Amino acid sequence: MSWQLTSFLILAAVLAAGFAWYERSRPPSQVVALVAALAALAIAGRIAFAAFPNVKPTTDIVVFAGYALGPAPGFAVGALTALVSNLWFGQGPWTPWQMAGWGLCGILGAGLALGVRNAGRLSLAATCGFAGIAYGALLNFSLMATYGGDLSLERFGVLQARALPFDLAHAVGNVAFALLAGPAMVRMLTRFRERFEWERGGGEGPSPAGGTDRGLRPGLRGAGAAALLLVALALAALAPAPASASDVSRAAGWLRSAQNSDGGFGSTPDDGSGAEMTAWAMLGLEAAGDNPFDVARAGRTPVDYLRGHTAELKSPGDLARTIVALEGAGANPRDLGGANLVSQLLDKRRGNGSYEGWPGSTAFAVIALRTAGADGSLDESLSWLRKVQNDDGGWGDVPGSPSTADGTGIVMQALGSGSKAAQRGLSYLRGAQRKGGGFPLGGNSAVNAQSTAWAVQGIVAVGGDPDSFRRGGSSAPEYLAARQAGDGHYRYSKSSDQTPVWVTGQALVAAAGKSLPIPPPPREPKPAQPNTGGIPPGPIAPPSSATPPPSEPPGASGTSPASPGASANGGGGPLPNVLRPPGKLPPGASAKGLLPGGREREGPASPETEASASGEEPAEDSKSSAAGAIVLGLVTGALLFAAALGGRRLWMRQRYGL
Repeated sequence: MSWQLTSFLILAAVLAAGFAWYERSRPPSQVVALVAALAALAIAGRIAFAAFPNVKPTTDIVVFAGYALGPAPGFAVGALTALVSNLWFGQGPWTPWQMAGWGLCGILGAGLALGVRNAGRLSLAATCGFAGIAYGALLNFSLMATYGGDLSLERFGVLQARALPFDLAHAVGNVAFALLAGPAMVRMLTRFRERFEWERGGGEGPSPAGGTDRGLRPGLRGAGAAALLLVALALAALAPAPASASDVSRAAGWLRSAQNSDGGFGSTPDDGSGAEMTAWAMLGLEAAGDNPFDVARAGRTPVDYLRGHTAELKSPGDLARTIVALEGAGANPRDLGGANLVSQLLDKRRGNGSYEGWPGSTAFAVIALRTAGADGSLDESLSWLRKVQNDDGGWGDVPGSPSTADGTGIVMQALGSGSKAAQRGLSYLRGAQRKGGGFPLGGNSAVNAQSTAWAVQGIVAVGGDPDSFRRGGSSAPEYLAARQAGDGHYRYSKSSDQTPVWVTGQALVAAAGKSLPIPPPPREPKPAQPNTGGIPPGPIAPPSSATPPPSEPPGASGTSPASPGASANGGGGPLPNVLRPPGKLPPGASAKGLLPGGREREGPASPETEASASGEEPAEDSKSSAAGAIVLGLVTGALLFAAALGGRRLWMRQRYGL
């Protein structure tokens, strides 16, 4: 069961318990009418102040309802306000969280009545201000629980810091409304309540102080149960969850949204396209089951972009990566814009069988040529790879250099499961794994998602189980799952979000449990739609071409180890899959927003961004999603009403025989 489903089941239990608690209190018709009127007033206040972000009287009204009427009616006012008002503001996975949040605000108001019998202006204002901060914290937590990614206190702290201006606006607005109208509204509601005082059916006499405690203590016990459920929800969120099919599809959806209008991809969604980043994105999409010929923007596919940029393909790594990406789309690498990438790659083989003398570049070339059916000349290259294996079982950037997870992972994919050398590589990876389940590039460098992805792919290629590779209580797949952000993309590390397209494209292969090469996914049927670019639609995409990514130094475009001096990377720590000289960015990458060491300036997406999943046709999608949200809200409201009505009738029948 996924974490998202678990969180919604807990939420459903909290909301069901709250409404059942309200129904069990058997409120008279006058109180039912007052609850409905207060919910309507809170909804009207939210809509009337829609132009002022987070400044609304809604939370105050819910707190006042709980203070004057008790916890169960207060919960009902808050939950109904969120459900019905979202018919205007939009239904979605945030709705049950808002229902629970405002419902708990009603319980908070009842708690104030229990502790302060005649709350003054300042007491009400302080309570409403605290309710605004607590409500914001719960909604910030809901982003992590609903959309996945790194479920940790650190990420929650980042979300809290980014939302601080909005939460402060909410709290200040609550305080202002409470100071202006709080005492008067509470007195009005209390007088109304006292006129229609209700008992629990036991005939108990009025409690001291005019009965303001009546019904609070039993109700607060129910509130404690609901609060404990939410606390359990928050604590369980700190446990990492392995990648699921939904995680892979979210990452693929994010990659689709990052595509540029020329059909290609940059290293970030804001960068211009480059052949290297386009090929990496293609590999990730193919691993997720999306054929690149079905991924088009402005009528152009990634293959269309590569076809027009074959001149960028210079190094063996560029050629090999692009061949593998094209074969994974069902395209023909021997005829890409008039270029034969296979023959170009064969021409770069050295006399000893290596490509540029690099284990990573050689391994990627072996995979590419084998995939393209040109495997007649691979024996010498495979022999060279076995010869340069280090004593610890791994492979380094160049023969004799310290082993790395990147180099070892790619070579293991070239050798395959029947190789004793590849099995020795498994032993190296077990020793190289760090606490938390991740892998570093090598030596004392930082753990990162790309090196971990290479390790996982190597383990899968030789028939190993990545979940069995654990360190510090976490496996390698769990480390990758923890690096997934709320919008679906994968972060380079816990502290860095550099080159997210590159990182996501590579991490997707490992998250999907696959290794290179990737078989071509089936094409999507597109009835009555014109061809959007690339190869004409057909049962199997005809061989087309896609030019490899821009040139990259020794190493197969991030698929293999870095150049001899790449580990220094310009003083900012190794770039992912260090395969280029220090400080050199790939053709699809922009220096904009990078820190001196080549790391990109961090800043998580806004809650709105994290909650979004962009598609290729936003206009149509938004219309259909709005209509779906309205229908969902109406159906949910009808089900809640039917459940409450049925529960009440069952109670009346069992209790009174009516």
